[in-house]
Amino acid sequence: MVYAVVRAGGRQEKVEVGTIVTMDRVKNIKNGKVELAAVLLVDGDNITTDQDALAKVKVTAEFLENLRGPKIHIQKFKNKTGYKKRQGHRQELTRVKITGIK
Repeated sequence: MVYAVVRAGGRQEKVEVGTIVTMDRVKNIKNGKVELAAVLLVDGDNITTDQDALAKVKVTAEFLENLRGPKIHIQKFKNKTGYKKRQGHRQELTRVKITGIK
C-alpha cells in the first residue's frame, strides 16, 4: 500500500491513487494537471521523511472542478453599545483526483 501526505493549499492531506481531494483554489493548472508537494511517503514498510528524497517524489493530480464552499456567517455583538456587525464568507475551492505517486 502506497500513500503520501501532501501539502494542499495550506493544509496537509493523506492521499492514495484515486483519492478525490478538495483543497483551496489552485491557480496554476496546466493542461488539467496539478503537482502537489509531498511531506511524507509511505511505501509498505518504508517511510520517507527526508527532504532530499521527497524532492524527487511526484504526486500528480487531475483537475476536476472549481467550486465554492458553504456560506459561513460571522456575527459580532457588543452589549450596551449598539455595536453589531454581520459578515459572510464562501471559500473558493478546487477538487482534484490523485492519478499517480512516483
